[in-house]
Amino acid sequence: MRNSTHRGGRRPRTRRPLALAALPAALLALICAGPARTDVRTDARPEGHTDGHTGARPGAVRGPGHARTFDVAPARAALRRLLPRHWGQFTLMPDTTAAAAADTFTVSGTAGAITVRGSTGGTLLTGVGWYLQHVAGVDIGWPGDSIGMLPARLPAVPSPVTRGAQVPHRYALNDTDDGYSGPYRSFEEHQRQIDLMALHGINEVFVQVGAEYPYYRALQGFGYTAAELRQWIPGPGHQSWWLLQNLSDFGGPVTERLMRERAELGGRIAEQLRGLGMTPVLPGYFGTVPPGFAARNPGATTVAQGDWAGFDRPDWLDPAAPVFAKLAAAYYAEQRAVFGDSAMYRMSPLHEGGQTGSVDVGAAARAIQGALHAAHPGALWAVLGWQDDPTAELLAGVDTSKLLILDGLSDRYNRLDREARWGGAPYAMGTIYNFGGHTTVGANSSVWIERFGPWRDKANSALAGIAYLPEATGTNPAAFDLFTDLAWERGPIDQRAWFADFAARRYGRPDTAAAAAWEELRKGPYSTSSGLWSESQDSLFTARPSLTAAGAAYWSPRSMRYPAGSVRKALDHLLRVDPALRGSSAYRFDLVDTARQALANHSRVLLPRIKAAYQAEDLTRFRALTAEWQDGMRMLDAVTGSDPAFLLGTWLSGARSFGADRAEQDRYEYDARSLLSVWGRRSTSEGGFLHDYANREWSGLISELYAPRWAHYFASLDEALVKKAAPREIDWHAFEAEWAARTTRHPNRPTGDPYRLAAQIAAALPAAAATR
Repeated sequence: MRNSTHRGGRRPRTRRPLALAALPAALLALICAGPARTDVRTDARPEGHTDGHTGARPGAVRGPGHARTFDVAPARAALRRLLPRHWGQFTLMPDTTAAAAADTFTVSGTAGAITVRGSTGGTLLTGVGWYLQHVAGVDIGWPGDSIGMLPARLPAVPSPVTRGAQVPHRYALNDTDDGYSGPYRSFEEHQRQIDLMALHGINEVFVQVGAEYPYYRALQGFGYTAAELRQWIPGPGHQSWWLLQNLSDFGGPVTERLMRERAELGGRIAEQLRGLGMTPVLPGYFGTVPPGFAARNPGATTVAQGDWAGFDRPDWLDPAAPVFAKLAAAYYAEQRAVFGDSAMYRMSPLHEGGQTGSVDVGAAARAIQGALHAAHPGALWAVLGWQDDPTAELLAGVDTSKLLILDGLSDRYNRLDREARWGGAPYAMGTIYNFGGHTTVGANSSVWIERFGPWRDKANSALAGIAYLPEATGTNPAAFDLFTDLAWERGPIDQRAWFADFAARRYGRPDTAAAAAWEELRKGPYSTSSGLWSESQDSLFTARPSLTAAGAAYWSPRSMRYPAGSVRKALDHLLRVDPALRGSSAYRFDLVDTARQALANHSRVLLPRIKAAYQAEDLTRFRALTAEWQDGMRMLDAVTGSDPAFLLGTWLSGARSFGADRAEQDRYEYDARSLLSVWGRRSTSEGGFLHDYANREWSGLISELYAPRWAHYFASLDEALVKKAAPREIDWHAFEAEWAARTTRHPNRPTGDPYRLAAQIAAALPAAAATR
């Protein structure tokens, strides 16, 4: 699920003392000084806000002698991390021309001396990324890179190249990313993620880590004890949905030490983004309160929010009540003390349902925006476009010029008219091609290309950006590359040519077999259509056992969304790639991922055969086919164990690293394990259908949960055939809950030869022509 640096093994965590002296100097100065940060714009417009699609920031000074300058040191430090052997051959310079009011970069230079000029530190890195892809012919992906193929002396730029962002907002990270990609990551892992996003042109990043701390601090002034709040706040693995007002009180209780460390980590992430001229998008306050708030605060009105997937949702404080403004002010003050100020805040009231009660939604939205602007004048409110949100009632109550809708459905459905739907409110075209952290390959990439340009260029277009919103990042590197390219390419992208170029740079130079592999992947999983889904099907190996299983996650596609033969052919082609190109982390990841996907697709061929044998009461054939199934799961566990991106051990050791003692370590490990399996309580797993929502084919997860689960099921069917009786009932939730409560250890470093293991899978699978 994460980048190759992360999955290659966690660095030992170095604990900081909890005293203020341990905070980064910038944060300590802020806490002591109190005033708002100097990077908040004085023209009361959000940083990065632009008029039209040119990327020009209103208020930017264009006259001679008034050039924008900035410190390039953070960008240079990032460059050194990204290119440890070649960073010294780059000169990074602020763009001091009038055009610097837009996000632009210019790349020029001779061999071994490359100059990149840019309008921000992040845009300088975007220029470096453009050079690497289009001149040097290598790729730094998410995950995997081919920088080992760079020559000692970097190639010259034939002639200077200037590129400007085609839209002002290039937003990244779903509200669920912190949960599904890794709630227990280190600063170095987050830093790597920021570097990659800057390299690919992102300029606005959601920062969720530590968001519980302002709640914890502020609510103690409104009648709650510290102990009550520590119980109410969920563990880090489930905090994404608490911030969305879906749940509370699960995976904890959390300690004050943990919250303070996470707040410090979040503050460092925000500072890292600011240093590169990127906007840290912080959670805003829209009314989530613990039980009993109205009884403890006279004049407050709260509305019970009902059920969400088997959880009782937190109450919603009516924003029109005076106490809301007081609590919001307290929240933003506590947030400012650790995270500083920003120009953009994320809030989605009534996400996935909720109850409005007697609350006037328009008035509530006006009060929410008013509280935000009282703390951060002119700040942009980012709201997720999902299901029926944002509603017309909410939009009618706000200044939509200070709103950005992050459209999570742009590539999912047809016949979309976003201007009509949202009354001309600015929006960013988004994609959610991954749900729950599934390891499935694919995306509706052809839909992105077909829609982005026409949506941007049509009359009265309100499209103002892109929103990279997979529920978990660190999968499908081609999708990340292509989607972020939309914001920087002047004309329409030729999908076939783009994938051919991607194949060449992905492994460091053109290769016939690599090109053929990626052409198959382009035609198959990366050309799925819109209409109902934005994600490909998941694997039956990860599904709760049943002879009629059609998918693992209840909310995912129930059948193949592309011809399975495309992945099978791609695997054969990847195995023929020139041996000189097989040493990169990019090749290793792609080979393992493609072999994994080919085997996962075969599960949909094999299970119906097992069902037919069982129904025919053919015990011999049933045993042969279930043995083949279990052999497939052993191969799957082995091949995923050969790449750092597919290791359960890293996920679990990260969770344990945040605990101060054994009991706390076990608690956070349960928080992390439960998210992958039962997700929550029995009511959540069964009534809310969230079991296996976050399924993924990871080494360790396959061998310890999925394979034993299928073996247990097949044994029950075998017994039924022998006894000529109905199979015994199995309490799957109890089976999965027992696994979630374990504390067994797993490797956090890869083992085995990925090429040999992938070749074994290819040999075991039918030829592509026979694959359905």
